[in-house]
Amino acid sequence: MTSLSRILKTLLVGSATALLAISAYAASEPSDMDWGVDLPGIFKEIDTDEKVLALTFDACGKSSYTGEERDYDEELIAFLRKDDIPATLFVNERWIEAHPDEFASLAEDPLFEIGNHGTRHVPLSLTGRSAYGIAGTKNRAEVISEVKTCGDTIERSTGEKPRFFRAGTAHYDRASVKIVTELGYVVAGFSVNGDGGATFSADRVRDSISSVRPGGVVLCHMNHPESGTAEGIRAAVEDLTKRGFRFLTLSELYDMQR
Repeated sequence: MTSLSRILKTLLVGSATALLAISAYAASEPSDMDWGVDLPGIFKEIDTDEKVLALTFDACGKSSYTGEERDYDEELIAFLRKDDIPATLFVNERWIEAHPDEFASLAEDPLFEIGNHGTRHVPLSLTGRSAYGIAGTKNRAEVISEVKTCGDTIERSTGEKPRFFRAGTAHYDRASVKIVTELGYVVAGFSVNGDGGATFSADRVRDSISSVRPGGVVLCHMNHPESGTAEGIRAAVEDLTKRGFRFLTLSELYDMQR
């Protein structure tokens, strides 16, 4: 092999190695299209040994309502009020429109903090990605509309802009997390899926919530009175109280980081 051939071979091998290294690095780098419920910028728990947690409840709303159809778990809310258990309630625009009196009562109650649960109850994405069969937003404008429309409704009703936003399905891509943050919200996630989208039995709700670690955020639902959520919450609260846990709003938990 001539000297020139050896030089060319060395250059080719070196170039190939460099390209492989660059490709591997690029593959490991975070992307704005990363997708899920656990991304940087999503608040889901705090690091603490103190026995505290935040209960959060989503009121998702439906695309349409007929007759006297109800999706408000009055039994659950009555229990929280009776036992003086604070909670953060994430309300969807459609749910507010269908339950104006109930929303006003909840918003006026100092026991509860109101969060923004979106306008159409969809995951946030710049590419229309789906979660649980629900198609997400397709671009920046749709992300902003999903957040702002419901947020503005809540602010008009309560006089305060909600501090937290949780998307329908709680799914996001990185780009949408950044947009929500730019709009002045803390993106709310969860560390414990308490009721599996209101599909768990009461026993499973109890067991799931009781597994929470100190500083955790529990996600449940307040729009399925037919579910096991209310009964499971009662049992879990009793268990956690006996173990020395205290219940906080999401803001109270979040502010413990400071």
